[in-house]
Amino acid sequence: MRKLPRTFYDRDTITVARELLGKWLVHRSRGAERIGRIVEVEAYLGPHDLAAHSARGWTERTKVMFGPPGHAYVYFIYGMHHCMNVVTEREGHASAVLLRAVEPVKNVTGRTSGPGLLCRALRIDRRLNAHDLLSDDFFIASPRRSPPQVIVKRPRVGVDYAQHWARRHLRFFIKDNQFVSRP
Repeated sequence: MRKLPRTFYDRDTITVARELLGKWLVHRSRGAERIGRIVEVEAYLGPHDLAAHSARGWTERTKVMFGPPGHAYVYFIYGMHHCMNVVTEREGHASAVLLRAVEPVKNVTGRTSGPGLLCRALRIDRRLNAHDLLSDDFFIASPRRSPPQVIVKRPRVGVDYAQHWARRHLRFFIKDNQFVSRP
């Protein structure tokens, strides 16, 4: 596998979201290497996107989104789940891609369909917030071989409050992959 360079993340968020599909999320901790193939994502386009955390501006929680591309934005939600985003585009833009589901590749147990389950299975929590995804212990890589894939786009999940942004087709997933979350 080949670790993704910073330039991969420093591009249009929708492009990055689509191209993350099929890549491997790698987390090395406690002597184990856990790998999941990314099969579902959602794009959050910056402060003008009413569904994005950055729509409320720079806060202690969202400052990672305003930082340089290629870092993990990990937050805690509903008092029970961690969610992981990948920061995209230039510093100050505050856009990111939420990882919604992975297909287990190596040392991943438990359900991985949904952002909270994905994080639990790969042991991702707030300690990894702001982590540089070019590190050796937590990164995204291109596998040596990638099977052909058809990408489906749909509205994002759980953002009904975001007015017209709730209807935008900014959720992308690999067609017919059994690990894609529902609906």
